[in-house]
Amino acid sequence: MSKPIAPRVLDWFDTFGRKDLPWQKQLLPYPVWISEIMLQQTQVSTVIPYFERFMLRFPEVADLASAHLDEVLALWTGLGYYARARNLHKTARMITQDWGGALPSRQADLMTLPGIGRSTAGAIAAICYGEAVAILDGNVKRVIARHFAISGWPGQSKTAQALWAHAEAQTPSARVADYTQAMMDLGATVCTTKRPRCFACPLETSCLAKKGNRIDEYPGKKPKRAKPKKSTAMLIIRTGRGDIRLVQRPAEGIWGGLYSFPECGVEDLETLLPSTAITQIHLPAFKHQFTHFELSIQPVLIDIQRRRDVSRVPNEAWLKPDQPPTFGLSRPAERIIKAVAQYPLP
Repeated sequence: MSKPIAPRVLDWFDTFGRKDLPWQKQLLPYPVWISEIMLQQTQVSTVIPYFERFMLRFPEVADLASAHLDEVLALWTGLGYYARARNLHKTARMITQDWGGALPSRQADLMTLPGIGRSTAGAIAAICYGEAVAILDGNVKRVIARHFAISGWPGQSKTAQALWAHAEAQTPSARVADYTQAMMDLGATVCTTKRPRCFACPLETSCLAKKGNRIDEYPGKKPKRAKPKKSTAMLIIRTGRGDIRLVQRPAEGIWGGLYSFPECGVEDLETLLPSTAITQIHLPAFKHQFTHFELSIQPVLIDIQRRRDVSRVPNEAWLKPDQPPTFGLSRPAERIIKAVAQYPLP
């Protein structure tokens, strides 16, 4: 094993590390947990305003546990990956009921809670409780993969095992909280995906990827596969007052627990239009990307006079034009609502 990297990383952190992020004010377990979940696959600049609004509404874990899931999802709207919010809510209730209202202090115990994986648990345990455990979020994977020239896509078992082995071997027993934050900062601000600032990196002289002029090769890319393509039509019912009908999706599955529009096959549109429709407008179609498939969406705006002009549907909710939603919206629903606002009432 090469020379330990911790001393250089910690020296760099003392001068250049981030120490004024909202969740770093006291490094308490609850805000650190919330921030770690929000930061999964999401940039710091995007997370900060969401974090601040979330903590203002739910300052303690008990506040989050007692809240209705709709309100949690409403505050999460726009961050994406909504399973994170559902798991936060579920975990808050478990912490309140089973852990005396305080997050567990050990990585192993944290990993038993919904939505907290090995790296997230390690970050909480190391930063808040000083447990000498490794982390391996996206930023740290990149630093480790480049420094030690670990080839292969991190999603593959063999590559992941090699990355974890190096991460664990390099984690120091002293100043583990600072080291953990330093590695995340190094990946986020210096060893970036594109245009890394190698001249500012404390590990430049020992980085194998840099020595071999192969920085762009690490970490390895995910093997490309053609995404299946699916299509759907979304029915937007709007009243003469501008109220728009939404329906809550099932708790599990795509957009679980969020509000969106009733869907049908494009070929079934004509048979599902209400007889009370005043106008029918096909809005511009668009594509929505999921991890495993691509969805083509055809929104259809259907104007009616009054709410009672259409049959009620299970789990429906009406959104008034002058009131912000009090529940979470799917990303396509957000986009469609903004588009509908451009169409005058009949």
